[in-house]
Amino acid sequence: MADTLREIERKYEARGDAGGTARLPDLSGVATVATVTDQGTAELDAVYYDTADLRLAAAGITLRRRTGGSDPGWHVKLPVAPGVRDEFHAPLSNGLPRSLAALVRSRTRDVPLAPLIRIASRRDVRHLLDKRGTLLAEAGTDAVTATLLTGDGASTAWTEVEVELAQDGDPALLDALEPHLRKAGLRPSDAPSKLARALAETGVRAPARSVKQPGGKASAGDHLLAFLREQAEAVAALDPGARRGTEDAVHQMRVATRRLRSAFRTHRKLLDRRITDPVGEELKWLATELGVDRDREVLTERLRERLDEIPRPLVRGPVRARLRTWSHGSRTGSRRHLTAVLDSKRYLTLLDTLDALLADPPLRAAAAGPPRPAFAKAVLADYARLAGRVEHALATEPGQARDIALHEARKAAKRARYAAEAATPALGGPAKRFAKQMKAVQTLLGDHQDSVMARGALLTIAAQAEEAGESAFTFGVLYGREEQQAAQDERELPALWEKASDRRWREGLGA
Repeated sequence: MADTLREIERKYEARGDAGGTARLPDLSGVATVATVTDQGTAELDAVYYDTADLRLAAAGITLRRRTGGSDPGWHVKLPVAPGVRDEFHAPLSNGLPRSLAALVRSRTRDVPLAPLIRIASRRDVRHLLDKRGTLLAEAGTDAVTATLLTGDGASTAWTEVEVELAQDGDPALLDALEPHLRKAGLRPSDAPSKLARALAETGVRAPARSVKQPGGKASAGDHLLAFLREQAEAVAALDPGARRGTEDAVHQMRVATRRLRSAFRTHRKLLDRRITDPVGEELKWLATELGVDRDREVLTERLRERLDEIPRPLVRGPVRARLRTWSHGSRTGSRRHLTAVLDSKRYLTLLDTLDALLADPPLRAAAAGPPRPAFAKAVLADYARLAGRVEHALATEPGQARDIALHEARKAAKRARYAAEAATPALGGPAKRFAKQMKAVQTLLGDHQDSVMARGALLTIAAQAEEAGESAFTFGVLYGREEQQAAQDERELPALWEKASDRRWREGLGA
């Protein structure tokens, strides 16, 4: 796997810069900077790669092969926030390393990469040190020349100042330095990266991929498409983190697929379901595959927390070791499985299908109408569906049948919540408050379902312990506690539902 760094930097150029006046002022004594040391000059030569339709540039991603400086090699930079990127390094080689190719696969898919532009920089490097000599940041003045490797071979040149925090550096330092840089005649660069500026100044326009909320006269279809684009972008953007095991990436990616599928089902009056239903089935497949690892992680964490809660005398035998054995045994190959899914033709085709659907959306005539009535009706329809399932569950005798009914109600609560969240840009505060109520119901029902799943797992683990000649007593204690938790959730549901189903929440939506 490639080496990873978190890059936090700011770029500056001279006011009215005509290509060579930007200079780094002396920053000694500013904030926590005690001294500034001259690290000499580095010659950097990088070739940037992209698809013919500039998919990486559209997503704010840079892929380059660079020589010179302290870190020659292949680099991929993924945007995290303005001025913040995760940078992945791999050693120099003739071809793009597989580890880096995987990080951009959700964007490139099966489309080949080719050299796009060459950027050469002559960098005067300064290190900003505190009084103990610890590196706080690196600042440099870059004389940049960029030349297109396609088309007419246009070129451009400029000078910029770049200040990059040391790893684990304090972002407040950048705020403290900025007034001094501005006083020296510098201003923040309009371009987020050298690549973005080079493309703009050589006349290359990358397609916009940012998701913007519709304006005041937008139709119901405009609002719905903005939500769908946001979720589709989330799937592609979270792909690298899911591949690398970044915390919560798989979960958030799964949520985005569910939001997409839920929106297709909720807004069947706005979308042609002959087109969206097959896509929804593929999203269901992806969510299921993403959940193979995630569900087991959540369940294992729940059982560990429950084990921590019981008195020590009730812990009999190698309980934690048995729990680890069960957890690891059930997850054998799960990371490889996830990678195989994300590299599969089926997944990459789904991403292409989503792009095509959003480029030419299958909107029905009702989508041209105003957003408020369309979204309000959709949210209330999902609420009515949820109400029927909750009432059925509450009328069912405790036991397996009620567990199943409550699980179905949980899925309906999630759909109602997603519908309200998607409606918030159109309906404002009432939809946001309604979503909060639906989330509370979903959370309670989710805890109940987790308890059901935990009891099933505990029966399996207890049987494994007995087969190994170990005591299963503690797993019985945990099972009993999960039964109590489920019963408590069931007792709390009627009052919570009464609050969540208060007519005032629906009246705010226009009921």
